[in-house]
Amino acid sequence: MGETARRGLRRLLSRAPSILQCSIAAAVAWIVARDVLDHPRPFFAPVAVVICIGVAMGRRVRRMLEMVVGVSVGIGVGDLLVSWIGSGPWQIALVVALAMACAVLLDGGQVIALQAGSSAVLVATLLPPSGSGGPDRMVDALVGGIIGIAAVGLFPIDPLALAHRHGRVVLEELADALDAAAQAIAAADPPLAADALEKARGSQRAVEQLHSALQTGREIALLSPLRWSARARLARYQSAAIPLDLALRNVRVLLRRTFAALRDHEPMPAELPGRLHALAEAVRLLRDELAEGVEPVRARRAALAVADGVRTSTQSAGFSAHVVGAQVRSITVDLLVATGTDRDTAAAALPPPATS
Repeated sequence: MGETARRGLRRLLSRAPSILQCSIAAAVAWIVARDVLDHPRPFFAPVAVVICIGVAMGRRVRRMLEMVVGVSVGIGVGDLLVSWIGSGPWQIALVVALAMACAVLLDGGQVIALQAGSSAVLVATLLPPSGSGGPDRMVDALVGGIIGIAAVGLFPIDPLALAHRHGRVVLEELADALDAAAQAIAAADPPLAADALEKARGSQRAVEQLHSALQTGREIALLSPLRWSARARLARYQSAAIPLDLALRNVRVLLRRTFAALRDHEPMPAELPGRLHALAEAVRLLRDELAEGVEPVRARRAALAVADGVRTSTQSAGFSAHVVGAQVRSITVDLLVATGTDRDTAAAALPPPATS
């Protein structure tokens, strides 16, 4: 099996519970709308479920609510107007404009307006009102949305799995960047530093995805009683997210100055590659301890061991080499904070920079 196929299989396995949840909830929504509300063809009930739970797989609960409101408003306005004025090009333009205007009046979110407009188009073109009456379909959409929200609350995705998946990516990118910097310095290889910098520049997307996953996880843990126990472990990721973001920003600065120092043949401290490798190992320990849900004691101890000997010196060093040393100090502090250490305490753990 090729690597692409393996990645696809891993994605499928990670999403399988949400897919099963979505399919069962869609069937339940159809049964409720057809058999309980006596709607003959409740098309929009399972559609609203799929939209609702599909959004909840990787985005915020607020976005899920916006989608449900948008679908319901679009269907309601579309049904009402099309039953009066019929369907055609100018009718579609009017229906979409009024549906989106109503959605904007209800909430300023862009998602509500877009979903209202697309639902109104569906009503005005493919599914115009029939003898059963247009308002029934707005009710179907609301029923589907409520069942979708209930499914997310009663059988939610695992917020910790979401945090682990995205947190692991951020931590591995940070560790790989530190290792690459160490290798470039040890080999005095400017192209290697340039390649590492280019790769590290793409890490901000992973950080943004982590923040989004943590927001989703917080909302799921608040919404679902089954996930309340996850809140303490999520809090460790939440405490680590901002300092890890700062560490990645600092490592990009470190790589830029590493490239400049190597290009300009500036002397670099002999112990620097070892310190960077040690920081990378501390990052991987933090990755493992966060996944295990334990206090990151080993990662903190490893970062403190690096902090104990970190110094920056201007003696016999050019500007870029000096900045690299300063960034090592900053990254060490960021990593200590990510393990739960107070920032002032973390800064105090480093010896004062030598200036002569």
